[in-house]
Amino acid sequence: MVHLGAGELVLLGGAGLLAGGVNAVAGGGSLISFPALLAVGYPSVPANVTNNVALLPGYVGGTLAYREELSGQGRRARMLSATGAVGGLIGAILLDVSPPGVFEAIVPFLILLSCGLLVAQPAASRVVERHGHQGRPAMVHAGVFLSAVYGGYFGAGLGIMLLAALGAFLPDDMQRLNALKGLLSLVISAAAVVYFAFFAPVVWAAAAVMAVASLAGGQLGVRMARRLSAATLRWVVVAFGTGVAIVLLVT
Repeated sequence: MVHLGAGELVLLGGAGLLAGGVNAVAGGGSLISFPALLAVGYPSVPANVTNNVALLPGYVGGTLAYREELSGQGRRARMLSATGAVGGLIGAILLDVSPPGVFEAIVPFLILLSCGLLVAQPAASRVVERHGHQGRPAMVHAGVFLSAVYGGYFGAGLGIMLLAALGAFLPDDMQRLNALKGLLSLVISAAAVVYFAFFAPVVWAAAAVMAVASLAGGQLGVRMARRLSAATLRWVVVAFGTGVAIVLLVT
């Protein structure tokens, strides 16, 4: 069992705060919080499920702060939330039933995938803007479902995948889509967390510290998302995540 001293608590609290903010601004906050849990000594599977639990309040904070942008999206939010909840639960079950060692073997590649998604996000947004939104409900649900399965299994990069799917197939501006992305991330994470709470090795002490911090981070992140470019933040997170993946691959 990992002992949480003052230094570890500060590290986890700071990581939770930053991750909640990054998820609200650009997505990819788990590339900060997940490595922090690894750094204090937790194995990858407990770190992953604890990270999902810890960041849930950050999505709550972001969704509350985005109330204005969510106005008028009730019907599609409910329909997509149902799709996301099913996908998130399936992803969580897949993580739980995977043979021992599978998650540890693929987690560096999942982190690199998340970094790649973060890098590709601006280009994907430009393609969507150039070709126009398609308005295809079936494609939106398919994109949300696949993103949710991935999010329930791992989580890092979930918001990026969701925003790409929503932006490609829904006719709306990016601030409203970002708000919808945050709500769907909340629902997907909540579905996975309910499963993890009963069947997975959640480290509740670490989750509690990070959860309080991520709630504040999510609210602060929405304020930043309304005012600032996320380009610098994106590259800092990508560089950090790539470094973590490399360390995991060589150790």
